[in-house]
Amino acid sequence: MFTGIIEETGTICEIKKGAVSAQVKIRCRKVLEGTEVGDSIAVNGICLTVTSLAKDGFTADVMAETMRRSSLSELTVPGVVNLERAMRADGRFGGHIVSGHIDGCGRVTDIKQEENAVWYTVAAEANLLRYLVEKGSVALDGISLTIANVTERDFKVSVIPHTRQETALTERKKGSIVNIECDIVGKYVEKLLAPAKVQEPKSRLDENFLMEHGFL
Repeated sequence: MFTGIIEETGTICEIKKGAVSAQVKIRCRKVLEGTEVGDSIAVNGICLTVTSLAKDGFTADVMAETMRRSSLSELTVPGVVNLERAMRADGRFGGHIVSGHIDGCGRVTDIKQEENAVWYTVAAEANLLRYLVEKGSVALDGISLTIANVTERDFKVSVIPHTRQETALTERKKGSIVNIECDIVGKYVEKLLAPAKVQEPKSRLDENFLMEHGFL
């Protein structure tokens, strides 16, 4: 589990692409502290497993499903990514519950400065927007942000200077693809409130049954 509080940005220094999968090497520093092979690190909000470690970075495998459903397929060398280690049990919970399993992607359609804040408008599909609520939480490329407004087509977030400076948001332009993870609480509530799908027992009432019991 993650919190959406980015610890540092890393640099993609190598991408080895297969037919539908990839292996990425990321240069970083802070997230290597205490990290071992097999640990989880969120890369732009996507939970990846560390497969090897070096003094200046780590490698991770990206499976086909992740490539299809996220913006990782658009990474280039060099590219800047948000990094966060999995939350420690004794750590501060500064953001919100982030699983590292994104729900889909959105596209930045507008960026506006308003004094010390920057507004980002992100267009997304209806199946994602249904889980977003005003003043609720969303993870954009792994960053825990508060939703300021939601429409039928998009949503807006307002970002303070510190968040921009400490994350890869400074690299995002109009047209950029971003990973979206909706608040997991809403998805669980929807699932629990949905009517249970109970399979109806197969009826034994047929022509043979009626003949055996003297009705035909």
